[in-house]
Amino acid sequence: MTPLEAATHNDPYDYYAGLRLEGELLFDEGLGLWIASSARTVEAVLAHPDCRVRPLHEPVPAAIVCGAAGQVFASLMRMNEGAGHRCPRAIIEPALASVSLADVVAQIVDPVDNLNQFMFTLPVSVIASLLGVPQKRLQEVAGMTRDFVACLSPLSSEAQLRDADAGAIRLRQMFSAQLEETELLMHIRRNYDTSQWQDPEALIANLIGLLSQTCEASAGLIGNTLVTLHRRPELLEEIRCAPPLAVALVEEVARYDSPVQNTRRFVAARCVIGSRVLEAGDTVLLLLASANRDPDANPNPDSLLLERAQRRTFSFGSGQHQCPGQRLALNIAAHAIRHLLSLQPAMLSRACPFSYWPSLNGRIPRFQTSGKTAVSQPSEFCA
Repeated sequence: MTPLEAATHNDPYDYYAGLRLEGELLFDEGLGLWIASSARTVEAVLAHPDCRVRPLHEPVPAAIVCGAAGQVFASLMRMNEGAGHRCPRAIIEPALASVSLADVVAQIVDPVDNLNQFMFTLPVSVIASLLGVPQKRLQEVAGMTRDFVACLSPLSSEAQLRDADAGAIRLRQMFSAQLEETELLMHIRRNYDTSQWQDPEALIANLIGLLSQTCEASAGLIGNTLVTLHRRPELLEEIRCAPPLAVALVEEVARYDSPVQNTRRFVAARCVIGSRVLEAGDTVLLLLASANRDPDANPNPDSLLLERAQRRTFSFGSGQHQCPGQRLALNIAAHAIRHLLSLQPAMLSRACPFSYWPSLNGRIPRFQTSGKTAVSQPSEFCA
């Protein structure tokens, strides 16, 4: 097994434990990457100012640099350092922290006959609704978002790249038009209007970024929670008796079986991590899922505990690039589980055969269902 194959392996956690025994950063000759597997090393790399989210020579992937998808990518705060990261984050993060989902999920969800479609569509629809997209356009926006994120994989086909450009163009047009006034959108606009940062195109790109970041990571979180409930029916009974425990469940699943198994950092200047010297141009693969299972970060890490004290989860990153929508993502997933429990409990209690979508870093179950709606193949996550 390689660290990239581990992301979609049935059970990669013994493999990760073996890597952690090796100590600090390891260099994988076959992949040409440094591997960070322990919580301490992962945290050190994520915090180091010379370990960047994009390589200096390629701020935008070459495959999309000339198209509309590349223009959106270039402005995403999670793909930038300095002002390109700090300014949009200062506007959007406080607004996300103020969001209340209230009845948004219940108003969006239709009867579920296809778990795969549900996992991919619900989270994007919730965020789109919070940003003022009319309900009649939510399915359309979810489709455009899936088209856009398809370009993030190094394995994307020419057709996917064309669809990504078309999706990016349509999403930019939508966010440039008049949307419904919602609490979140008004909060973002108020923060933007009172800030020193004035770049309306970059702001629109980062609204699209909220949709794209939500799409697959949240699908994986919902899906891995469903897998956990299928494997641990006693947890289903606990949630049935106390629905608020759904939040604790998805928090623990995010740690125990992370939807984002790894991410990368690119070394911009010679630096030292632990006792290893990294040179400019090096790449580090951070095994977030392994760090989650490190006993130095979480005692008894291989047990799934709803009441885990001081839970440490690296699935959403850490440091300055930690996901600003972490709490919102967890709440959306918890609402999804509670919705199924209250309206379609058979979906939770019935074991569904599944495999994992092909990916180098994402862990998203693909359930074998009788629904006829197709879901496009996921891209690679970027964090």
